[in-house]
Amino acid sequence: MKTSLRLSEAWFRRGLWLLSLVFASFLIGLGGTLVGDLPRVERALGLEDFIDRPAAGALRGARDQAMKAESQAEEALDQAQLRERTAEANIRSAEGSFNDWLATRSVTTRPEQDPALIERTHTLDALRAAQRQAQGEVERQQQLALDARLTAARSRRQLDELEAVAAERLQAAERGQELRVFGYRLALTLPLLAVAGWLFVRHRKGNAWPFVWGFVFFALFTFFVELVPYLPSYGGYVRYGVGIVLTLLIGRWAMAALQRYLARQQAAEASPESARRQALDYDTALARLAKGVCPGCERTVDLKSAAIDFCPHCGIGLFDHCGTCRTRKSAFSRFCHGCGAAAALQPRVLSPQVTESSNISLQMPAQDHKDGPR
Repeated sequence: MKTSLRLSEAWFRRGLWLLSLVFASFLIGLGGTLVGDLPRVERALGLEDFIDRPAAGALRGARDQAMKAESQAEEALDQAQLRERTAEANIRSAEGSFNDWLATRSVTTRPEQDPALIERTHTLDALRAAQRQAQGEVERQQQLALDARLTAARSRRQLDELEAVAAERLQAAERGQELRVFGYRLALTLPLLAVAGWLFVRHRKGNAWPFVWGFVFFALFTFFVELVPYLPSYGGYVRYGVGIVLTLLIGRWAMAALQRYLARQQAAEASPESARRQALDYDTALARLAKGVCPGCERTVDLKSAAIDFCPHCGIGLFDHCGTCRTRKSAFSRFCHGCGAAAALQPRVLSPQVTESSNISLQMPAQDHKDGPR
């Protein structure tokens, strides 16, 4: 069995659902733009807002000056090392030449070469003095570079300490700012959820139901996408705590709803069949029959069996016979599918108990009449 929706009505409903989704998409876009601009209410914080600026400025200046001095010392050191290598090369060349000259003189032993020996010795001494001077310059530049590195390292270490203190203050301020922004989101989301809940309870079956459902979709999207991901964590305590509270509230509501539903079902099953049938919506009854369940108690029933005319669980009539052509049909159909006669013109469906009592009452007078002549 299919629902009673006409083909055009079904397509109209699909179009209205599409309208609901389009309406929700525009609301989501507007809400996303508004929520995205919420952080702009708070000024962006930085490390410079919490650091000791005079001390940090002095340390940065000392660090930059030390780094500049270190760079200059490194350049001067390279030049001094080059001069040292040049002096070493000159000494090696002069010593080689001097050794060769001494070897020649020791062979010839000519006295007139003594002034030349003295001159060469002086020249070699001058080269050694230049080498020692170059080595001294290298050592001086190395010391300058080392001092500059130590000064820069000390300045960086002190600056790091200041920045660490400022970072702690910045982190605390960002947590407070995060809480405030989350409060803005919460203040925007909770009224939306309240309005969506009120619309869902009061107007979801009204003529404006596409807009109601669109607003409900928008509120749910705002809650789960725009609010929940920004829920503060604090080690998971807040997030898990809120999850536990929401689970308890939703679970309590679900259990209470289940108890109310069961109570309504029990009250409905205890009421007369005519009252239960009138309380059932036509489309709802056909939709439940299409799912293979009883429209009255929503329990599974074998509707394909020709022997079942009444629900074995609640006793409501499921099938009857047309009063015109006697065709077996659904008791909830408004017209007979065999002859087209209106169901309102057909005899009322009697429960099994009423049928049985009627049969007994019809049989008793016949028996009395049969016994009378005797």
